[in-house]
Amino acid sequence: DDSEKRLELELVLEELPQGQLARWAMKMASSFIALIDAEDESEKQKILTQVRAIFRARLDDRASAYELRQAGFLAQQLSQQAKSPVSKYAARVFSQAVATAHMRGHAIVSADYAVKVINMQSPDDMKAVISERKQQIRLAKEWQKCINEL
Repeated sequence: DDSEKRLELELVLEELPQGQLARWAMKMASSFIALIDAEDESEKQKILTQVRAIFRARLDDRASAYELRQAGFLAQQLSQQAKSPVSKYAARVFSQAVATAHMRGHAIVSADYAVKVINMQSPDDMKAVISERKQQIRLAKEWQKCINEL
């Protein structure tokens, strides 16, 4: 990992309100969903649909923290059912993003799992890691800019 880029990301994420942070995490995680290779594709889609619906409901104050935690456990099933290590960690990117709607600290964990996936796909490729961190930072700054314009 690039510790300077990670710190830069943390500082930008600290500035985002909870709802925007959760939306950032889900947007960032969305590019890793295709890497989740579940045994049953229809079951994977069913879980993704259910979890996303509860995630959105939580952000709109239509779901409780308990319901979100239950959705998080459901999302973790994708990691448990994964057929490869890359898939397992891609699923963790998603499940941690979901948990961000309840607790801020899950956002950086989701971002770190994303870097782990990149490291697994391209071992010893620091350029790929830095590119992922820059993308995470760029996306977070876009959310920050939207807030500043309000």
